[in-house]
Amino acid sequence: MPEGDAIHRAAAALRMLVGQRVEAESPHPRGVVTGVARAVDGRLLESVDAVGKNLLLRFEGGVTVRSHLRMSGRWRVQARGGKVFGRPWLVLRGERWEAIQSNGPVLEIDTGVRARVGPDVLGEGVESRDLVGALRGADPRCVLGEALLDQRAISGVGNMWAAVASHRIGTKLYPTGPSFGVTLKLWGGGWWPPGGIVRKGHVLLGMEEAGARARIRTGGRSRAEPSACPAELRARRVRLSPP
Repeated sequence: MPEGDAIHRAAAALRMLVGQRVEAESPHPRGVVTGVARAVDGRLLESVDAVGKNLLLRFEGGVTVRSHLRMSGRWRVQARGGKVFGRPWLVLRGERWEAIQSNGPVLEIDTGVRARVGPDVLGEGVESRDLVGALRGADPRCVLGEALLDQRAISGVGNMWAAVASHRIGTKLYPTGPSFGVTLKLWGGGWWPPGGIVRKGHVLLGMEEAGARARIRTGGRSRAEPSACPAELRARRVRLSPP
């Protein structure tokens, strides 16, 4: 599943269309059903923002499109008139460029996702203290790896970065426990999770990646030790990542 850093890169690419009046179409039947192309066709694209794992495209008239790629979706920006493969859910054509969204699976008119997710770990103006405070508000029964994946606490972290953070900091660390803040201070600077881990994760992934991934699947515990974290927040559950 694309994580927060991938969504920020997609947003940067899509900003090539900002300030342009776009032509929109949905070649795929499932894209047509969303009504997105019909709602934005001929409108001026005003901004593109990444909010956690959500991509928000704001058009004139107060219309905002939300895209969540989950496991299968992708965005691609290419020169207008280039070859389009398959049947995309949405195509936005500007003067020189076109943006293509393929495989959904979440494409809709936004109904306020910003209010449903925590601070974005890569969000502009988001500081370490903001993320620490948000994590301390997570369910006290969840270990760090589980809390990092709860998008309502903080947003943008998925299995890969949560695994790295848990491996580096401690898989059984509880965000609400007294040792949490101390541990962060010991690591210091950009190494504290999750923001620094996301930014430097491509380097860290070379360190025992397989072991880190295995740990996150069971929340940092052995299979004989059940998690006290509520079922809907367990890192082992596939449905953890949305919204």
